Amino acid sequence: MTGSGPVIATRALVKHFGPVRAVDGIDLTVRRGEIYGFLGANGSGKTTTVRLLLGLVLATSGEIELFGRAMPRSAGDVLHRVGALVEGPAAYGHLSGTTNLMLLDASARLPAGPGSGGRGRAARRARVSEAMDVVGLGAVGRRRVSAYSLGMRQRLGIAAALLRQPELLVLDEPTNGLDPQGIREVRQLLVELNRTGTTILLSSHLLAEVEQLCTRIGLLDRGRLVLQDEVATLRAPTGRTLVVTPDADAAHALLDGRVATRAGDRLLVETTDAAALNARLVAAGIRVVELGPERRTLEEVVAARTRERQAGEVAR
Repeated sequence: MTGSGPVIATRALVKHFGPVRAVDGIDLTVRRGEIYGFLGANGSGKTTTVRLLLGLVLATSGEIELFGRAMPRSAGDVLHRVGALVEGPAAYGHLSGTTNLMLLDASARLPAGPGSGGRGRAARRARVSEAMDVVGLGAVGRRRVSAYSLGMRQRLGIAAALLRQPELLVLDEPTNGLDPQGIREVRQLLVELNRTGTTILLSSHLLAEVEQLCTRIGLLDRGRLVLQDEVATLRAPTGRTLVVTPDADAAHALLDGRVATRAGDRLLVETTDAAALNARLVAAGIRVVELGPERRTLEEVVAARTRERQAGEVAR
C-alpha cells in the first residue's frame, strides 16, 4: 500500500501478555489526511495497539503497515515521518524544556524532514523554538521541567512530537492534565496541523473531544475493534424528529401513535418531514420551542454498540 493508500493498516493484529489477550484480531485503517479518533475505556487495549503500531512492543500475530511499509521491519525507514506521544511525556527534570527538546532533536538518526531546516545547531534551535511556541511554552522554555505542571509537561510532550514536522501524528490521551483552556488550545492546534496535511491518530476516552475533532473513529472494547466508521455517518439523522414544547400533553394527543418517546417537554416523533410536523403543531396552537432531526451523540452511539456487544456475549 503506497501513494494515496492508508497511512496505518493492520490485519488480524493480536497481542498476548501471558494468558491475557490485550489486542484481539483488529483490522485498523487510518487514511491519509484524516483525524482518526481511537476510542475505548481504560484497559481496552488502546495504548497497547499504539505501541504495536510504533514498534515499541512486538505483535503475537498479524500484520502492521505504516505508509505501506511493514512494521517493525521497516521502522528505521518510516518512523522519522511519525511524531508520537505515548503514555505521557518523558523528560529530564533537571534540564529546561528547551534543552530537553534540543537533546531529542540532536539524537535523531535521520535527517530532518522536508522544510524543517537542516541539521545544524541554528536550524535545531529554530525548530525547538517554533515547537515550544506552537504549544504555548515559549515563555517558559528556560525553566526546569521539574518545575512544570502536569499540563505543561503534556504540552512539552506534544512539542517533542512536532519537532520533525511529522506526516503522521500519534497521540495517546494528549489532553491529560490540561485545563479547559489548554484542551481548547490543543484542539485548535490539531485542527490546524491537519489542515496543513498532517494525518492524526488520536487515542482518547474523552468522547466530547473526539466528536468535535475527528472525522472518523474506531471503538475498541476489550481488545476488539467493534466499530469503525465516519463520525458524520454515525451521527446522521435517525429518521425521527425532536420536538420541544411547553404544550407537550397537547402535542402528544395530537400526534397520537407517532410519538416514539417522551421525556417531559421533549418528544421524539416518527417522521422525517420536520416542516410538515411544525406546520401541524402551529396550526393546532401548540407552541414550539425547538424542532429538528434527531441525531445521536457519539456517546450514545458508543453506549449502544457496547450494549449490543455485551448482549451478544450473554446470548452466546
